[in-house]
Amino acid sequence: MRILLCNDDGYQAPGIRALHAALAQFAQVEVIAPEHNNSAKSNALSVHTPIYIREAGEKVRYVTGTPADCMHIALTTPILNYRPDLIVSGINNGANMGDDTLYSGTVGAAMEGYLFGIPAIAFSQVERGWEHLDTAAAQAAQIVQRFATTPGVWLLNVNIPNLPAAALKPAQITRLGRRHAAQPAVVQVNPHGETMYWIGPAGPAQDASEGTDFHAATQGHISISPLNIDLTAHAQLEQW
Repeated sequence: MRILLCNDDGYQAPGIRALHAALAQFAQVEVIAPEHNNSAKSNALSVHTPIYIREAGEKVRYVTGTPADCMHIALTTPILNYRPDLIVSGINNGANMGDDTLYSGTVGAAMEGYLFGIPAIAFSQVERGWEHLDTAAAQAAQIVQRFATTPGVWLLNVNIPNLPAAALKPAQITRLGRRHAAQPAVVQVNPHGETMYWIGPAGPAQDASEGTDFHAATQGHISISPLNIDLTAHAQLEQW
């Protein structure tokens, strides 16, 4: 199996290193990931600035761009010289559940591969801080092995609770929940007297009912949500 591995925390982040080690036990893995943290970059492409790719070791490259840039360049230039069997993104430092998936660079990288017709999986840990990262990487590797040969082109979003292996409950197939609106932006004044703004934290879960990714994760289950990119409001077509 040939896996192309990316993330949004940067190529040196603990999450991608742990996942690389776990996947390399059974697959050919190549890393093309952002040089720096690119969280919340979603599917953004750098269309107004040049992109550079640097070598960082055997089959490890970093890109001066977004997670989607990484996959776009990898899949539209000769740098790979092959077509990956699977795109894997992560492990992200923190959850990508519910509305988070619209903003997530981790999901954005996986989605870019999906747009090119390659199956893709995005992995995240539910809490920040990398606690029990080795367990998360081992679980991610098992999920890859279980689903990699599934026919067709598909996109999965996986969130793994920060728990030891013995405490994790069986994985559940889930739908995305919903969050309330984000918290207010933080307003500060810099030393030059200029007003600056920081995006506020995400809001709490609004829909964490049974069947959602939020519900599964809070119960100690690994959440696996199949995604698509059709944003059409099908139920409203006739009304409009």
